[in-house]
This record gives sequence, C-alpha cells and structure tokens, in this order.
Amino acid sequence: MSLMPVAEALQKLLSDVEKLETEHVPLEQANGRTLSENLVSKRTQPPFAASAMDGYAIRHEDVAGGDAKLDVIGEAPAGHGFSGRVAKGQTVRIFTGAPLPEGADTVLIQENAQTDGNRISVLEIPAQGAFVRPAGLDFQKDQVLLEPPLELTYRHLALAAAMNFPDIPAVRRPKVAILATGDELVRPGAEPGPDQIIASNHAGIAGLVEDCGGQPLDLGISPDDPIELANHVRRAITEKADILVTLGGASVGDHDLVQDVLGQEGMDLAFWRIAMRPGKPLMAGRLGTTKVLGLPGNPVSSLVCGLLFLKPLIHAMLGSSAGTSAPKHAILGGDLPENDRRQDYIRATLHEDAGGRLVATPFSKQDSSMLALLARSGALIVRPPHAPALKAGSPVDVLVL
Repeated sequence: MSLMPVAEALQKLLSDVEKLETEHVPLEQANGRTLSENLVSKRTQPPFAASAMDGYAIRHEDVAGGDAKLDVIGEAPAGHGFSGRVAKGQTVRIFTGAPLPEGADTVLIQENAQTDGNRISVLEIPAQGAFVRPAGLDFQKDQVLLEPPLELTYRHLALAAAMNFPDIPAVRRPKVAILATGDELVRPGAEPGPDQIIASNHAGIAGLVEDCGGQPLDLGISPDDPIELANHVRRAITEKADILVTLGGASVGDHDLVQDVLGQEGMDLAFWRIAMRPGKPLMAGRLGTTKVLGLPGNPVSSLVCGLLFLKPLIHAMLGSSAGTSAPKHAILGGDLPENDRRQDYIRATLHEDAGGRLVATPFSKQDSSMLALLARSGALIVRPPHAPALKAGSPVDVLVL
C-alpha cells in the first residue's frame, strides 16, 4: 500500500462524520461545551430604563436654566423602584440599577448635588438623558445572540444567564476510548521490569481529548495478546465509544497485532500508512458506529498525529471546523536540509523578533521518542514533501502549539 498524503487522509477521515446529538446542560456545567442551537433571548435587557449611577432622578427641563433646587420626594434602590411620578421641581434619590421613575429623564450624579435636608441644589447641569440606560440597551427579547458552533466561555455563559437560560443546548461530548498496547508498557507510578518503559501516550492523548471538548475513556494497557486485545476493543463498543484510539501496534511487525484484531472484530479499514513524519503508521477505519484511529506507538508520533487527526475528528463530531488549524507564517531560525517524499512536522522553538515576526528555530534532534523536546516546542514547522533545503531567515509555515 502506497503512502497517502496528509490532506487526503484527513479528508477521508472526516468525510462521513456527522454532528452528534444535542443534550441540555445546566448553565453552571456548560463552560467549554459546544452550543448546538441558536440561543434566542427570552427577555429585554435592561427591561426598563435604569440608572447607571448613584444620584438623583430628575426632569432635565427643571435644571436646564441653572441654579435649580429640587425637592426629594422618595428613594429608588435597586430592586425597589419608586412607584410615584416625578413632577416639576421634584427629584427621587436613585441608586445604580434602579428603574427610572415616571416623569424623570436624567440622572444627576450624587457628586454634582448638594443636599440640604429634603432639598438638593444642582452644582453641575448634566446633559439630557445622562446616566440613564434605556430599556433594551444591551439586547431585545427574541434576539439571536449566540449561534452554533460556538465553544462557550465565561463571557457567553454570563450572556446566556442574562438571557434567562438555566440550561444550554450543547452537542454531546464525543466519548473517546483510549487503548494503549504493548508488553513493554506499565502505568506511571509502577515499577517497570528490566525490558519495560512507562506508558505516556495515553495521558497526553486524554488531555488532548479534553482540550478538544471530548470525554476520554481510559481502557488501560493491553498486552500483545490477540484475545486480550479483542476484549479491550469489545469494551469500547460496549461503552458506546464514538472514537476508539489505539496507541501502538498498528505497524507491520510480528508483534503489531492491532490491525489484524480490529479486522477480525469487523473493522472497515479506511486507510493506513501516511506520507508524514513523524507518524507514518497511522491507521483509520470504522467499527460499526465507532470511528477507529490507530496512532503510532512512539510518543511524539502519537501526539502529533493526535493533533493533526484526532483533534479535527472530535471537532467534526461537535459540528465545528475549528479543529483543523491553519498554519501561520514564520521565518526560519536555523538551516533545514531538503525533505524527502513525506510531509515533515519539525519541533521548533517560537519567538517574536524585534520586528514582530514569528521566528521558528528547529531543534537539531527530531527523534520521535523525545517528549522533552515536544514539551519545549512552541510550534511544528510544516515541510511539504520534496521541499528544498532552506537557510535561516527563509519563510516557513508553522502550526503553533
């Protein structure tokens, strides 16, 4: 099987993905969720003309001529409006957020009023309508204010609350089952045997799933045994996973069993082996209604492939195209040799120079086992197949991490 270009593989992966169903989420649990329907305001905000400052509700015509004195006939704190009417020569003490009394059209801030018992003198004449928030200043009833696909933040939740929504229609979070494979792996915190290493990919992939709005399900580590591997795969189906991510074991070695076992369980293979570095042995398919993504075992390969393929897949299930990141332009901070037939994703530091340009400096070593370099990276330099050698200062495309 020939190597498939990255863009073709991504298009094929996403071609049959549909947005997941809607569920209603309590407002206080909706941060980071993806809105699935228009939110139409249930009310006008503010629902009445309100004072924007502490002061006095007045009729502007009473003070326009200057040297005005007004009788204080009542008080209007927030939540308790004045029920009477402001007539000629009268005023009402008012506080921020309180409804403007009938007859008044302006607020005189308290700093510009001098009190004398139940009378005030106007020290500075305000503009007509000053410090009054008209009804509907923020929004109107039946106005569409939030539209999908939108990842809800604290700003959107505050607005939804003001619109009087106690819960939010959100796309169900994709359930992503994560299965690490290999006799050589043990859990973090365990004591590895003389020929074993600590499993790290599942932790990074689970974090990526959460960052993308998905719900990770840790299936643990399967040994290199077809029966054990099949049992783990069946658990993903039983748990109704939307995506099954396998880590390692998808290549062609004698102990790489994942593809064979998935095939025996009924997986329809979409593609395998991508023209990219790191991550060539990437595999994708479908097992019933569950999308399958087989990521490479090398840690950096696994995480880079997760960024390039799993992230867009999760976002597609959320009804969003935000998972496919557009490269940014940068200049090269060090020389690069010519590239071969695979698209390269090169770990690099990233900084701005004095002119505000992004500068991406590649690390000299790019081995796909080196997580420490990935953690220090600010970007991946994207090198197309057969790209020529480049000198420092040349323009390049980068994916900002």
